[in-house]
Formats: sequence, C-alpha cells, structure tokens
Amino acid sequence: ISLSIDGKINFLLLLGIILSVLLSGFWNPNIEFTFYGVHLAIQNLIRDILLLMITFFSLKLTDSNIRESNGFTWFPIVEVAKLFSGIFITIIPAIAILKAGQEGSLSFIINLVTDPKTNMPINSMYFWLTGILSSFLDNAPTYVVFFTTALGNNDVEWLMNTGNTLLAISCGAVFMGAMTYIGNAPNFMVKSIAEESKINMPSFFGFMLWSIIILMPCMILISLLFFN
Repeated sequence: ISLSIDGKINFLLLLGIILSVLLSGFWNPNIEFTFYGVHLAIQNLIRDILLLMITFFSLKLTDSNIRESNGFTWFPIVEVAKLFSGIFITIIPAIAILKAGQEGSLSFIINLVTDPKTNMPINSMYFWLTGILSSFLDNAPTYVVFFTTALGNNDVEWLMNTGNTLLAISCGAVFMGAMTYIGNAPNFMVKSIAEESKINMPSFFGFMLWSIIILMPCMILISLLFFN
C-alpha cells in the first residue's frame, strides 16, 4: 500500500503560523499607537499581517482539487466569524466592568477570589469563576481579566510563584471553555463542519447537558485535587 500526503507545502506554512505567534510573544520593540480608539502594538500588527500573508500563500500554492476532495468550504468559517464578532462586541461592557475591579458593578466577583483575612488569592474560586465566565464570554478575554485581577500591582514573576493561582486561572479558562459551543471558537467550528456534512449535532442546551454530565465531574475532581 502506497501512502502519500498532498499539499505538503502547508506544513511549512503551519510552521510560519507558529513562528508568527511566537514572534508577537517574545519580540517587544515598545512601539504602540492608537488607531480609531483601538490600542495597537507593532508586534501584534506584524503578526496579523504575516498570518494573512500565510493564508494567501496557502490558497495560491495548494491545488484546489485537494480542498474539493476534503469537502472544504468557507461556510463554517463564515458562520463562526459572524457569531464571535457579535460575541466580542457584546462582551465589551462585561469585560470592562470586570476590569473595573472593586469600583465596578461586579465587584462582588472580585471579592470572591480574594481572602479578606490574608488578602491572598483563593485558587479554587479563581478556577471556578474564570471557568464559568469562560463558558459564556469566550475564554481568552476572561483569562486576561482574571490574570490582571490576580496580578494586581505585582509583576508576572510574583504571580507565577504565588501558589497555583496562575494555574487555576489557566485551567479554568481552557477546560471550561469546552462547556458550551461559544466557550471557544473551535467548538462551534466543529459543530458547523459536522452539520454541513449532514451529521446531527446537539442543540446549544443539549450540548451543555452532555458537558455537565461528562465534564463537570472532571472539573470538580480537578478543583479538589489541585486548588482546594
């Protein structure tokens, strides 16, 4: 039996995607500006331009017959783009309120993650609150909010060496992002691809029922083992 892979150029382009993302994380020339009220850092702008260029090269260098054979269409991507554009627009007020901390309307949430006696983070609460909000507000911005909350006026090294707080925030955001279709973009992407292939998928609340039955016991166990 002879096995082969078509479109091998995309492995090289995939490496380019990884390097582009790493570039924005490790390279910081401290060049920032505001464009129509949006704060931009030059390393992030360059990363996005590189990603768009890689996408263009993939479309041009890959034989269209390969995509046709794989049943590739733009429908799932367009559907996810529309949904998450709406989500990101509507979560702006919620994220802004959370960022306001003690001064915001959701100050009670901030109070829940801090021990009033020691003024230290409560890891279990960080895990659950980050996770629950990640399930419905998308996990990336929720992670940033609680990361900033835990950081306070300290540096990142302090947070990394303060118990398991950063681990609790990370695990809550990543694991519970799988609790709903909108907790993470790939969740909805898989649903759209499956439905386009005529595969029946659970409804929004039907998916949540399965995630509660299967994932929630795992979350409770993780919380008890690592963050209690």
